[in-house]
Amino acid sequence: MVETLKAQRIDLRYLIDNFGLQRIRDDQFFGEWQTNLPELTDIEKQALDRVQEGYFNLVEYPPLLENVVKLTIVSPLLFIAGLYLFPFHIKAEKSLEIRAEDESVIIEGRIDILVLRQNFWVTVIESKQTAFSIEEGLAQILTYMLADPNPETPTFGMITNGVNFRFVKLVREATPKYALSDEFVIDNRGNELYSVLKIIKRLSQLGVNE
Repeated sequence: MVETLKAQRIDLRYLIDNFGLQRIRDDQFFGEWQTNLPELTDIEKQALDRVQEGYFNLVEYPPLLENVVKLTIVSPLLFIAGLYLFPFHIKAEKSLEIRAEDESVIIEGRIDILVLRQNFWVTVIESKQTAFSIEEGLAQILTYMLADPNPETPTFGMITNGVNFRFVKLVREATPKYALSDEFVIDNRGNELYSVLKIIKRLSQLGVNE
């Protein structure tokens, strides 16, 4: 009998036990978020400063819910990064399913935002209410990334609750492996959205200019 599970109910232990998922802590495995990052223009920095100011305004009127996070923080980031333009396209609330190796379990879910380039998954973005830590969405985003129909290429993702941002890389070989970037926080000193945008632009261009 086949069991159907919702991606939102999957935890990291389940992915380890049923898919053999392994975390890699070697910096060389996921060096893309640290190397060859593009410079930002003054216009891009000004736009990110406005996004940050918008966040400071929003937190004074709680609760800051998931749809508000996507509208006011995630969507402007994707726009500034140029991911609404060719050769990229956006899919929101995309349905997917993955199966355990023995076919006894099907996991169903919906991706918040998926950015594609000619069927190459550039990034899967899972946004959460600011009341939740991004760790609560880690298993969910990894579940979605495991469903990438192109196992021969790495899949990159970003998870955010609107305050904290973290990037994920997944490589699916005989054993799927993943690694995480450092965490970036929107209300730290300065504006760490600068780093977030640089990484988004870097990951989105992999395979284009290299």
